[in-house]
Amino acid sequence: MGDSPPTRLYAYNGGFFTNRRIRRILTLAGYALPLGLPREGDAVVTWGASPTAHRGQAIAARRNVPVITVEDAFLRSLHPGRGGEPPLGLMIDHAGLHFDPSKPSDLDTLLATHPLDDTAILDRARDAIARIKAGHLTKYAAIDPADPAPDPGYVLVVDQTRGDASVTASKGDRNRFLEMLFVAQEEHPRARIVIKTHPETAHGFRPGHYGPEDTNDRITLLTTPVSPWHLLDGAIAVYTLSSQLGFEAILAGHRPRVFGQPFYAGWGLTDEETPLPRRQRRLTRAQLFAGAMMLYPTWYDPYHDRLCQIEDVLATLETRTQAWRADRHGWVATGMRLWKRAPLQKVFGQHTRMIFDDNPARARATADQTGRARMVWAGKASDDTRGATHVEDGFLRSRGLGADLIPPLSLVTDDLGIYYDPTRPSRLEDLILAATGRLRTDQRLRADRLIASVTNARLSKYNLPGDMPPLPDGHRILVPGQVEDDASIRLGTDQVSTNLGLLNTVRAANPQAVLIYKPHPDVEAGLRPGGIDATALADVTATRADPIALLDHVDEVWTMTSLLGFEALLRGRPVTTLGAPFYAGWGLTTDLGRIPARRGARPDLGELVHAVLIDYPRYFDPITGHPCPVEVIVDRLRNGPLPRPGLANRGLAKLQGAFATYAHLWR
Repeated sequence: MGDSPPTRLYAYNGGFFTNRRIRRILTLAGYALPLGLPREGDAVVTWGASPTAHRGQAIAARRNVPVITVEDAFLRSLHPGRGGEPPLGLMIDHAGLHFDPSKPSDLDTLLATHPLDDTAILDRARDAIARIKAGHLTKYAAIDPADPAPDPGYVLVVDQTRGDASVTASKGDRNRFLEMLFVAQEEHPRARIVIKTHPETAHGFRPGHYGPEDTNDRITLLTTPVSPWHLLDGAIAVYTLSSQLGFEAILAGHRPRVFGQPFYAGWGLTDEETPLPRRQRRLTRAQLFAGAMMLYPTWYDPYHDRLCQIEDVLATLETRTQAWRADRHGWVATGMRLWKRAPLQKVFGQHTRMIFDDNPARARATADQTGRARMVWAGKASDDTRGATHVEDGFLRSRGLGADLIPPLSLVTDDLGIYYDPTRPSRLEDLILAATGRLRTDQRLRADRLIASVTNARLSKYNLPGDMPPLPDGHRILVPGQVEDDASIRLGTDQVSTNLGLLNTVRAANPQAVLIYKPHPDVEAGLRPGGIDATALADVTATRADPIALLDHVDEVWTMTSLLGFEALLRGRPVTTLGAPFYAGWGLTTDLGRIPARRGARPDLGELVHAVLIDYPRYFDPITGHPCPVEVIVDRLRNGPLPRPGLANRGLAKLQGAFATYAHLWR
């Protein structure tokens, strides 16, 4: 068979054939899953030490072929696999099982022999640890950091499910768990004891080893979901048999007391009740993480159907957990046009279907009765909708106009205000303040890469094609026109609030410059007000031109509040604002309008971009139908595919265009 692993794996567990995700990851990893019996050069694959594993082991023994084991990776999904959710990664082991200490697994050998001294990998490991903790991620990530944890100062004792293979491999049983509880009490005679039940026990899938009979006035059973990172922060000591929570305890800075022989024990980071003699090496937390989370697992990117690195998995889990945390209790939505409701349902209604009600009082009553949150389209907000989360299109919206009823790929939600309204604080402002001077290395790298990918792909909000008009030589200033009744104009400007006023101001300040006026696409389509005759003031009126192409040929941009000013910043163009757009007032633009005094921070471009394009919006992938990271939307807009709007939307958009003169009646 040589040194190369077998490529044909024979499975005798139906899950390998019914679970498409598992089969797909194995295929991408270079394995085939034919039916029949293995021959020389083949292998049998089993799911860990599952109840059906003996079938494959018996056939492998008779056919004299090796056994390869497969298990879920340590960051799996939102919910346990028994609920039907596919994994984001697998651990494929040619030597054993990572949780079985009876013989070395591939992970065991990797941790014992790999140099684990590459600075780049260890830096990535430290960044990933920080990212996991900040995002409150764990194997089953459907936990909400807002859910209360016990008051700090307790000893944490970790339960596991009965009959679990990792428990059996570490010789765990009810008596062993009772011994662990007894030792925790003996070693901490004055401390409270919190027993954390396993998520599968809490979901009713499998019983644990502890129950109400083990509690008293000092010992409590914690069955509700709590962020493990909050739980570990509040613990003074951690006791476990072989739980993954023991590994996370190490990452959180604990030195857990371990009563089994899990993969993370024996490397100088735990206190073991039963040490494993073959493990003599001393590792740092970053080295342990690099081996167990970066080099050992096979990670999967569900958006591009390919294998990937842990950073891609973290982005996927971050996005999906944030959506779950925001949406799981459901929404009551007000002020949503009929054509928007289906796209909004896809984005916000995946866990609990949305309720739409345009009567604000009735919507509030429904929310109060059902425990739902309220949302309102930001432009429809009023005193009657006070307290509702505002929703608006995001900054990388679509390939085509919202006015043409093309659904958005990104939306922003703001529980404080909305980004275009400088008259009051917004969640975006808070995110910019939080990012200033505080980005981790991985966050800064991600922001820099995003700037490069957005600019290289020549992306904008609507990504409309257009011709490039001839441009005279000289100092060129791009002046983007806007929709004059747009909320950003009404709320974000004072002295200059019309396109004609904007052009007059720019011409007065720059009498010798070449002014290029770019009308807003909605105005060009006749759907919104703001049309002007710019010929007396502008040298060029760039009708239906690609605004991003124009940015390549101008020296600066003057604007009231247009998003094109932000897009110009991404491309290194100087920007002068006459209003107070979200990107003004932070020291990156020349501001001639009235800027809120609260914008006193001085973020650099990367920090601004991280807040604006990564932290603030929510992105939705129309191909997989799931929340996604911004990088997926950049790729979809650049390379496709993107589905066309539905037949009803296309027909309605054509009808709307035919009656564009009367657009104000439905807007």
